[in-house]
Amino acid sequence: MTHDEARPLLPNMRLDELLAELQLRLEAVLATRDRVHALLDAVVSVGSDLDLETVLRRIVQTATTLVDAGYGALGVVGQGNTLVQFIPVGLTEEEIARIEHWPHGLGVLGLLIKEPVPLRLTRISDHPESYGFPPGHPPMGSFLGVPLRVRDEVFGNLYLTEKRGGGEFDEDDQAIVMALATAAGVAIENARLYEETRRRETWLRASSEITTSLLSGAEPGEVLTLMARRAREMADADVAAVLLPDRTREHLITVNVDGADGVDTGPFERAETVVEDTLAGRALTGGEPVMVAGPAGGGGSQAENGGVRGGPAAAVPLGAAGTVRGVLTLNKRSGRLPFSEAELRMLHAFAGQAAITLELAERRKDAERLGLLEDRDRIAKDLHDVVIQRLFAVAMTLMSTVRLVDRPEASSRLQTAIDELDETIRQIRSTIFALQAPRDTETPSLRAQIVELVEAGRGHLGFMPGLKLEGQLDNQVPPRLAEHLLAVLREALSNAVRHARASRVDVTVQAQGGELVLVVEDNGVGPRPGGRRSGLRNLQERAESLGGVFAFEPRPEGGSSLCWRVPLGETPSG
Repeated sequence: MTHDEARPLLPNMRLDELLAELQLRLEAVLATRDRVHALLDAVVSVGSDLDLETVLRRIVQTATTLVDAGYGALGVVGQGNTLVQFIPVGLTEEEIARIEHWPHGLGVLGLLIKEPVPLRLTRISDHPESYGFPPGHPPMGSFLGVPLRVRDEVFGNLYLTEKRGGGEFDEDDQAIVMALATAAGVAIENARLYEETRRRETWLRASSEITTSLLSGAEPGEVLTLMARRAREMADADVAAVLLPDRTREHLITVNVDGADGVDTGPFERAETVVEDTLAGRALTGGEPVMVAGPAGGGGSQAENGGVRGGPAAAVPLGAAGTVRGVLTLNKRSGRLPFSEAELRMLHAFAGQAAITLELAERRKDAERLGLLEDRDRIAKDLHDVVIQRLFAVAMTLMSTVRLVDRPEASSRLQTAIDELDETIRQIRSTIFALQAPRDTETPSLRAQIVELVEAGRGHLGFMPGLKLEGQLDNQVPPRLAEHLLAVLREALSNAVRHARASRVDVTVQAQGGELVLVVEDNGVGPRPGGRRSGLRNLQERAESLGGVFAFEPRPEGGSSLCWRVPLGETPSG
């Protein structure tokens, strides 16, 4: 070939090189265009949902797709610069089951938390800050970490590992993930604002519902259950419980546990936990809400957390410091997002309003009780000042008329009417004393306990015993003396059931003239000579120990009469 024949080939070779270079550049441009389109689609996809946990998982899935990573994760940074939630992508269920625990934010992951700037590594294990993987965690090589910011706050970090094909993450991968992280921050902020708005609406509805329930007369226990349920919905917790302190304020009693579906809460009604060194105890004594992000902060007792252990927990006092009425506790499963400060403030406001409503409901019941007592007092005064006085006047008139009646039969009838009027006056006075007696909702009055004992004897006797109560039994009889009286009455009725074979039994209890007197009479067979007297001896010893007397003797008209008489006032010691 001559020199002239070879010359035309050189321009053709140069043109081929330029065309190949242009093709490569076009392919790079197309690839960049595809990645930009994919990034735009990813931004739209990430921002298309308003559920926070859904948004977080979608961010990780989108990031792994954009940079062709084998594994991805999002770590949420909480108090103490530790990871409070870890959302993995790319691991199978079997691989997840083999991992003993998720990373806590140490080593390279901790470096990203301390210095929130992008980090690219060829091999994680080669970095001097490398801490290793948790037991059971699959090995990983190449690494790309990018912080997730919400406004000026570092919300968490995106972790991407194992570039497919064995390559390394490059600057383009880093730029793509940083752009996604910027859009993700906006999506997270939108989701949080939506959650807060929804939570406020729930709070307003719940506050109105609880206020209406209490002020319309609902039982406090039902309202506390409703409060726990609404608080759980408001904070998206798995379990909510209301704990009330006992009288010593050394223990907290769980009055209910309201659990979500699928959470094994177990039987926690009336469960009890010690106040000291518990999350609920700190809220009770300090009067301020407290929370922990996980097991590092203290898990609380089983009564507190309703069986959901190891996850985020919060305790909110019902009322202000010094006047805390109880504690609202909430728990989430392990691995879920911890309660935020905004949630805690909202729960505190909700619990405070509920506590005020409970206070108002109690005051309303106190006012109703006071109104009832005033009505009872007015009725008692009317009976004493009007009815008794008129009956007494009628009795005096009849007594003066007896002397003017010559016929014995008529005189006897008049005397019987006078006796009936006297008995009616005594019964009305007994009713007046009962109306004026203070009522304790927890402890039945002495009159009520006597009536209960006598009514209980009907089932054994086969008939209802007669009962007469005179004097201010509920006001004048000390508690210790009342215990002796009830014991003696119980023994006396038992003796009548076992030995008397009577068709009539009358019980009279009087608190008059500085003495407490119990008389039990029957029309049975009367005392048996030489019979066992162990029970009667006990009654006599009780009377003598109180400075009184006891007698059990036959009645002239048949049957027996038991009389137990002791002085009123303080019972002797010993």
